[in-house]
Amino acid sequence: MNMIAIASVTTAFLSPSPAKLQSSVGKHVYHNSSAFKQPTLKREDIGTDSLIQYFNETTKNLEGQVAGLSEAQLQFKPAADKWSISQCLEHIIRSEKMIFDMAKEGLAKAPQPERRKEIKVTDDNLKSMLTDRSHKFQAPKELQPEGIYKNAEKAVSDFHAARQPVLDFIKNANAEDLRNHINDYPTGAVDGYQGLMFIAAHCARHTKQIEEIKADPNFPKK
Repeated sequence: MNMIAIASVTTAFLSPSPAKLQSSVGKHVYHNSSAFKQPTLKREDIGTDSLIQYFNETTKNLEGQVAGLSEAQLQFKPAADKWSISQCLEHIIRSEKMIFDMAKEGLAKAPQPERRKEIKVTDDNLKSMLTDRSHKFQAPKELQPEGIYKNAEKAVSDFHAARQPVLDFIKNANAEDLRNHINDYPTGAVDGYQGLMFIAAHCARHTKQIEEIKADPNFPKK
């Protein structure tokens, strides 16, 4: 069965209005006829522990990548049209709140457990698609970063401030209820659990981008 897989994280899901969302998504999606299977929600997956674990994992990875970086390293750009690590961090932080607000908006609607059969992508599939750096696209204007961070500790502090409300929400949520909230994205139906997971996957995507910047041969030594 064909489904539209996510090829642009920022443009496909983060457009601030449905109109912009629908107009931009056509440019940034691709089809895959064989990679995805109908997910089966196992009883051991009902809790939110695995979701919190994924958030903690992506937090740790981001912290590890930026720890101890100097201002020169944070501001380094591999090319004029490429982002710096500072810009990546700013984009992640801005996006955390925007994606969370979108997720909460969907969860505020009435649950539709009868629609769970419409979910055509597993959690692992979704993570893989969202973190696929082989497809790179322009972020929406609202999330275009300026590179304000000159201190890694300040960036990490702001990141924690943006992420903590999400963690608090998840810890107080019921995973079964999250799974019963179905939202229609241009890429297909997504449940509330996956909508929250998207926040951490987006962070993971741009953590990979930071790794790419650090691997540039011209990246400052200090």
